[in-house]
Amino acid sequence: MSCAKSLRIFACTAVVLLGGIAPTYAARAAQASQDNDQTLRAMRDEMGRSKTRLELKIPGTQQPVRPYYVEYRLLDLDVREVSAEFGTLLTTTRGRNRYMNVEARVGSYKLDSSNFIGDEGFRGFIGSQGSVGIDRDYDSLRQDLWIATDQAFKQAIETYSRKQSYLSSLARQSNIDDFSKAQPIQQIEPLVTPDWGNRNWEQEARSASATLRLFPDIYESRVTYYLVYATEYLLTSEGTEIRTNRTYAAVEAGMNTLASDGMPLNHLYASYAPKPADLPNVDSVRKGLNVSASELMALRAAKTAEDYTGPVLFEARAAAPMLAQVFGPAMNGSRPPLAFQPIVEQMLSGLGGKSDWAGRVGSRVLPATVSLIDDPSAKDFHGTPLLGGYAVDDEGVRAQKVTVVDKGNLKELLMSRRPGPDSADSNGHGRSGFLGDAKPTMSNLFFNASDTLSPADLKKKFLDACRAEKLDYCIIVREMDNPTISFLHQEDFSELLASFGGGAGTGDRLPLLIYKVYPQDGREEIIRGARIIGLNTRTLRNLAGVGNDNFVYNYMQSANAGFAGTALGAFGSAQGGLPASVVAPSLLFEELEVRGARGEPKRLPLLPAPPLSAAK
Repeated sequence: MSCAKSLRIFACTAVVLLGGIAPTYAARAAQASQDNDQTLRAMRDEMGRSKTRLELKIPGTQQPVRPYYVEYRLLDLDVREVSAEFGTLLTTTRGRNRYMNVEARVGSYKLDSSNFIGDEGFRGFIGSQGSVGIDRDYDSLRQDLWIATDQAFKQAIETYSRKQSYLSSLARQSNIDDFSKAQPIQQIEPLVTPDWGNRNWEQEARSASATLRLFPDIYESRVTYYLVYATEYLLTSEGTEIRTNRTYAAVEAGMNTLASDGMPLNHLYASYAPKPADLPNVDSVRKGLNVSASELMALRAAKTAEDYTGPVLFEARAAAPMLAQVFGPAMNGSRPPLAFQPIVEQMLSGLGGKSDWAGRVGSRVLPATVSLIDDPSAKDFHGTPLLGGYAVDDEGVRAQKVTVVDKGNLKELLMSRRPGPDSADSNGHGRSGFLGDAKPTMSNLFFNASDTLSPADLKKKFLDACRAEKLDYCIIVREMDNPTISFLHQEDFSELLASFGGGAGTGDRLPLLIYKVYPQDGREEIIRGARIIGLNTRTLRNLAGVGNDNFVYNYMQSANAGFAGTALGAFGSAQGGLPASVVAPSLLFEELEVRGARGEPKRLPLLPAPPLSAAK
């Protein structure tokens, strides 16, 4: 915001940013020079100056205004991205970028300038954000931080004034604080040089994507390798100093086709690893792509789904991503932002951005046999790596293992430093992607049950329920969709959101592989175009059965504004996502509603697809 615009709201004078460096920061700067990290040195020095000298004099007031909290975040990102289609390399890039975010808060921990959606949009929890030089130049970074701090501070004062005006119009104001205090910590990890391994990633992408040449009815496909190294910095005026390294790697592929009646169909393949060397080899990726493409061809030839109400069995491969969608917003213990316009709250509710479990600590929310534990310290599950681990969250709070549900009863929600109705303190789950708004977010979630059945016994119980209700068939879900990966075009994704987004908060779910099962002889038949309705936390309270076949679902949570923290948050990609894991078994529901195919089909291509050779 320019000073000229600020003058229309209040008479401002210059921001005073003069003078020396606090002694404690000078001492720490000497320590930073040991590994020659000019980034850390510049951030320390500018933070010291902001703490002691940053103020704004407003005519008519007795005291100058100062921020009670200042935060500097910087992300040093090194990414390789390789994409191929049908054996042809589309792009191969390596990009190094550095981004900063400065946040200044005016007021106090009780009431400050954050957490407010005014008539000009969401203004708190964002601050001043932008790119900075990649050469780690000390003077350049200090200049960028100085300007960003000035902008963030002025914006905070304006927002605080608007927020106070809005609150004064309310008959009853919330007694929940805006920000919680946290014990300052110092954790400076050694700098890490990216290790891309000795694999030829371009050739692997070509070879893997060439597998799809065997399926000429696939109209479009894309196989992308993501290799990500990040160094994250966090400094606060409270005294927190963090430098940490994070890395992950992924292979993601989307593919689409049209059925003979014009229905669009999509499928995906995704595999994630803690570092590039741990990604599956090219033969494993080819096998996975072959399975996904074969399933897509089976969908293409399948009959359309009909409306159905009755027992539904989620196999473990589908249950884990379904739980990620349902539990993501439910476990968020922070209160939503204040909204100047009621339509914002309605939108948040429609997208599932408000927790069903807030205010219900001590109540039964799941079957008495079920427990939920979120553990950022977990590294693997029976040898399978978990992606969601971290030591310190993005707000400078040490990660904590949280028992969310114990024997069906809600014990504690995931918390960031934004308090909520059940807790005023963070438990180390304030997470964000790429300097976004930190929200209470799951890391490694474990769904445990004390009374379980083998997959065979659970399926028998499912078929017995079908026979008891004298249904011609029942439904098995084998895999859930992630349209962020499977949809290759933004217009298709926008069309999906128009029809699906409004029901996400009430329990609309998108199965990818869904089957009719005939209880008389156990015959199975794949169907397409189905959507599950009303599958929410209340539905999970009455599970008819739980398997003992735990499945590890590694995935990316969306960090996009408007998606993060909502029911759409489970639809993420390695291109800007937040790593997470869910460990869960097969789940049997006594009754769910499955809605059959809807919508108008598309026109088929006028010409047949050109021939593709099996190999290139």
